[in-house]
Amino acid sequence: MIATVVGLELRRSRSLVGWMAVLSVAYAGIMTLMYPRMAESNQALQAYMKVFPKEIIAAFGMENGLSDVGTFFNVYVFSMLWPIVAAIVGILLATRPVAADLDRGFLELPLATRISRRRYLLAGIGVQFVAMLVLVVATLAIIVLIGPLVGYPFDVARFAVAGLLLLSSGCAIAAVTALLAVVTLSRGVAGGVVAGALVVMYLLNAVAKIDPGLDWLSYLTAFRYLDPVATLDSGTWPLDGLAVFALVAAASWLGALWAFGRRDLLP
Repeated sequence: MIATVVGLELRRSRSLVGWMAVLSVAYAGIMTLMYPRMAESNQALQAYMKVFPKEIIAAFGMENGLSDVGTFFNVYVFSMLWPIVAAIVGILLATRPVAADLDRGFLELPLATRISRRRYLLAGIGVQFVAMLVLVVATLAIIVLIGPLVGYPFDVARFAVAGLLLLSSGCAIAAVTALLAVVTLSRGVAGGVVAGALVVMYLLNAVAKIDPGLDWLSYLTAFRYLDPVATLDSGTWPLDGLAVFALVAAASWLGALWAFGRRDLLP
């Protein structure tokens, strides 16, 4: 029975995940094609960036210059593309099995079968994980494939480790959304809270970088831990980020499973 539910969720997710993967591949591919021009124009870029205040450069994480591999892909892919893609997919997939299906009267159908509530939600969680994995692989695969074609063979192992960071962060977004969807039984509330929190955290992280005295604010944000610069430049494992995102994802998904098993679904 659970295989049937997983198959249903995969079919319902394929269009969203497919189109978001196409978008990610196209964007990341274009950025990779642009990297050689950035690297070759390093001196001009350094001179141009001196025009801006150091605080602004720090707020956007460009202290090492855009010719640096880690900084370039962090600015244009990890910080700009991935949070948007992960939020869209995470919110839509994580709110569908409970909140959205309850609202349109579909949830009664699978729950009328012999499958338990928790196994039903677990199938949805499994699809959320698979969706994030597909998006991460698609985004990073195009970078490492195009790299040698433009004369910059990027380190596959380092991008793979960075991919783990992307995957764990995406799972954390989906898991928190799933928990809120179970608690509120509202797709709008759950999605709005998560999207709003991401915007606020992005701003807090920027403020913390602008003013070193407010660095403590960055510890309250996900963006402090979504930082692959050291990983891509030197191969350092982002253990703090992986640990934080994995803990949030595991705790939130387990909380959603527990709450869904006890939640009164009557309006």
